[in-house]
Amino acid sequence: MKPGSLGRYIVVRLLLAIPMVLILLTLVFLLLRAIPGDPVTATLGGRATPAQIEAAREAMGLNDPLIVQYLEYMGGALTGDFGTPVTDPRGVVEIVAETAPATIELALAGMLVAVTVGILVGGLAGRLRDTPFDIGGRLFGIIIFAAPVFWTGLLAQLFFAVKLGWLPSSGRAGGFDQPEWITGFYVLDSLLTWDMAALESTLEHLILPAVTLGLLVGGIFIRLVRVNMMQTLRSDYVEAARARGLRERNVLYRYGFKTALIPIVTIMGLQFALLLGNAVLTERTFNWPGLAQALVDFIGQRDYAAVQGIVTFIALVIVGVSLLIDIITGLVDPRVRY
Repeated sequence: MKPGSLGRYIVVRLLLAIPMVLILLTLVFLLLRAIPGDPVTATLGGRATPAQIEAAREAMGLNDPLIVQYLEYMGGALTGDFGTPVTDPRGVVEIVAETAPATIELALAGMLVAVTVGILVGGLAGRLRDTPFDIGGRLFGIIIFAAPVFWTGLLAQLFFAVKLGWLPSSGRAGGFDQPEWITGFYVLDSLLTWDMAALESTLEHLILPAVTLGLLVGGIFIRLVRVNMMQTLRSDYVEAARARGLRERNVLYRYGFKTALIPIVTIMGLQFALLLGNAVLTERTFNWPGLAQALVDFIGQRDYAAVQGIVTFIALVIVGVSLLIDIITGLVDPRVRY
């Protein structure tokens, strides 16, 4: 393949993703073993004799050498077999299948909020440089990025759910308005079954956590779009377009706005990882039954199998999204292929 070709660029990105996943899996394995305690003592505690605890540890392979445990873990990760958690009768794959759609749906909705806020506020702030709107937009971006996500969520619950009563404060859908389970993505399932009551309930429950999560990343996008918009509008080709007599609206959209959005696409993969990380606090705050909340519960129980499986899935999602963003960036901006 020729240097600079899209095919070569994709192959290189795929090859780089392999060591990234292996490093993430290794870090998860080592960090879990570094935490005091293990799933046997966390589960049985004082309810079992030392002999029973030792027998359980032996059955789970916790007495095996660390390298043996690591090889078994990597073998299971490569085959998709993470076993059954100690604290849950369901298999790890089943737990991920049941809870991951909720977290991914929340993260996608949060990303939509972040991109919308970032483009609108950042684009206008860059166009109206040093005006009151620009100053207000910059302050708004700093505040929403600096504010802890759980604090923003609690304020949103207090104001919009408790005081005004406009939106529900927690949960994913009303008890009698849950859509028929098809994909696990409630919005999509509601549309597939054409259940408008379920769709309305799902969107009402999704608004507060999605806005809370999205505003965090929206602050980053506001600053990035603003800076790129200002730089683009001062570039030579924009001045040349104006000199040719093009309408200002066309100049802003065709030459300024589109070019300023390229960096947004570039960092969306990293920001999606940030969204998944902050989904832990968001799901806790809004009692959202997602993968992140399940992960926190299993970490507290020192359940190695469940934590390893969930973190592996999250790592694969992040790597997959980053790879997709890299490919889109290569299509939008051919310069990155070289």
